[in-house]
Amino acid sequence: MSRTELETELKRITEAVNSKLEEIARVPDVPEKSVYEAMRYSLLAGGKRLRPVLTAAAAVMTGGDFDDAVTAGCALECVHTYSLIHDDLPCMDDDDLRRGKPTCHKVFPENIALLAGDGLLTKAFEIISAPDSFKTLSAETVNKLALCLSRAAGCGGMIGGQVIDLESENMENISAERLTLMHRKKTGAMIEAAALMGALIGGITDENSGEYKAISDYAMNLGLAFQIKDDILDVVGDENVLGKPVGSDEQQGKNTFVTLLGISGAEERLKKCTADAIGAIEIFGEKGAFLRELARKLVSRDN
Repeated sequence: MSRTELETELKRITEAVNSKLEEIARVPDVPEKSVYEAMRYSLLAGGKRLRPVLTAAAAVMTGGDFDDAVTAGCALECVHTYSLIHDDLPCMDDDDLRRGKPTCHKVFPENIALLAGDGLLTKAFEIISAPDSFKTLSAETVNKLALCLSRAAGCGGMIGGQVIDLESENMENISAERLTLMHRKKTGAMIEAAALMGALIGGITDENSGEYKAISDYAMNLGLAFQIKDDILDVVGDENVLGKPVGSDEQQGKNTFVTLLGISGAEERLKKCTADAIGAIEIFGEKGAFLRELARKLVSRDN
């Protein structure tokens, strides 16, 4: 797949995702509309839409329905956005900017921002469980989607990773194993879930099958590569391109792959994770071309 073909397909998926998110983010005329406005603000604030793109691409690769995959991916994006709102709060990272815009708690009262995150989390499972959400999926598959997402978002996944992150701040001599575990949970679990939800929609439901494991390995390595790239950009990135200040990790005393390995060491680890991700889905042949090229694109991103 050429870079032009990659960008064309990426645009197609992203536009479908953004259209669905626009529908999800409608603000009803109700007394509590302020929380809906805060949810909409953060959900439509931009971003790469990597996770729903992965869901749609993995579903297409395995023969699943594109529209159903977009719906599932948007549910996952609601969970991701909730995590960003909460991550930015004063009690967590206390960030003022996200994607070049004021964070939710800077635009809305802090308590409304907190509730907006809660609202997006519960909205995700409302989307998945609504009887008219999916056209082609059985009740069993829908249940597996909900289980996959809840596991990735919970204490064994994203939340657990955030706890390790908070408890590792200013920790001297953090081990590579602890740092890797933290990022596999905090960032990687949701990226892995995104791809696996696509696989489930495509009928790959046996967790012991070679195809399921291949997609899992791809996404696990992609998630780690994505985080390593973020760590590097926090040191050498352009604030105007990133949409947030650089050097925030160091200011907050966070341990990263750069603090552990240095820039050159982190770049080598990034290359290895990317290569491992690409190699994991070779079994899909040409059907996996988009996901392989997407991994290569993410290595060279500047935001």
